[in-house]
Amino acid sequence: MDVEDVEVVVVGAGLAGLRCAALLTEAGREVRIWEAADEVGGRIRTDVIDGFRCDRGFQVLNPAYPELERCVDLAGLRLQPFTPGMGVRREGGSVALVHPLRAPTRVPAMITRGVLRPGDLVALARWASPALRPVRLKHSPGEDATLVATLDRCGVSGELRRVIDRFLSGVVLDDTGATSNAFALLLVRMFALGVPGLPAGGMTALPQQLAVPVRERLSLNRRVSAINASGRGWRVSAEDGAAVHAREVVIATDTTAAAQWIGGAPAPTRGVVTDWWATDRPWDGPPMLWVDGRPGRPGPVVNTSVISAAASTYAPPGRHLIAASALLGSKHPEPPEAQMRAHAAAILGIDASDWQPITRHVIPHALPVQPPPLVVRQSIRDASGLWICGDYRDTASIQGALVSGRRAAAAVLKALS
Repeated sequence: MDVEDVEVVVVGAGLAGLRCAALLTEAGREVRIWEAADEVGGRIRTDVIDGFRCDRGFQVLNPAYPELERCVDLAGLRLQPFTPGMGVRREGGSVALVHPLRAPTRVPAMITRGVLRPGDLVALARWASPALRPVRLKHSPGEDATLVATLDRCGVSGELRRVIDRFLSGVVLDDTGATSNAFALLLVRMFALGVPGLPAGGMTALPQQLAVPVRERLSLNRRVSAINASGRGWRVSAEDGAAVHAREVVIATDTTAAAQWIGGAPAPTRGVVTDWWATDRPWDGPPMLWVDGRPGRPGPVVNTSVISAAASTYAPPGRHLIAASALLGSKHPEPPEAQMRAHAAAILGIDASDWQPITRHVIPHALPVQPPPLVVRQSIRDASGLWICGDYRDTASIQGALVSGRRAAAAVLKALS
């Protein structure tokens, strides 16, 4: 059987692979994208169940990510924003912490209510001020340390410390504080510059849009079985019998699958479990992300939200959608649904007796670990000659995945020419 000759095969149609393939296609190169799953997106997928949109693992899209403007029609995604800020469950009720840059007039009220002390603002500014210089955060690894060590050094303490710790633990999926402080501050900068939201069609709308320019070159349900050096290129074979000869191969899978082709151990990752519930009771609170600010460890939930309060397209008319997430790993066993429901209801301060479970997403490898020192530009070529892209080669974020795909495409184009 004749083997088709192409210039590039991209293995994997997650964000990094789609971005890489789109740029190669735009440059006029003959590209094939092979994806083992039945749809594009990698870890970004949306399940539609009884009219509810449930993203696999609670996710949000921050329009402030610089790379999005390069490759995505944000208006076409019809983002539905959350209210800027954060809801916090306290021992004596709850409070909405407003975005200080978007609602500065409400900051004094937070001080008078005891949410913030004057010293907290000084400590917070001391910790967050490096976020004003993102280039230095990215390119001064010698100044980086763990998040917990930096917060301690800056004197961030009390309730404010608990809120920051618990909010960021739900973002980076780490409650030990071992994450790079520079990476945490880059995320804080993005939250300061943009208001996260959810696309009208679910998070899956992001990879679906990225796939538009390469749909004709994309093969789904095609799992690679072998990649062998052949002449001046590579022979890539699939389990379904398909085979091509390519000058260059880009491995754009997750780190576990990539290790099969590039060798070595997969990059360490962190996991998350997300429960989704339906209710008929309307929510009268602000459509924010909510965390538990009470002392101790009241329960497993790191964040929860009435999703449909912000994103009406996520629930059928007259119904409401709630999500809650917990960490998953060796020290965080998968919690029972009843425990998740009780803790989420306590954080939101509402009755959960009528909550109906819709689905549960258990994602053991949701995000790469991002320890200090922060290295934002890891090598994108293996010693064998294969190219590599993915968020674990840049930063553990949508931004990192897209940047990594762009870097790989630029390097491949240089090699081809």
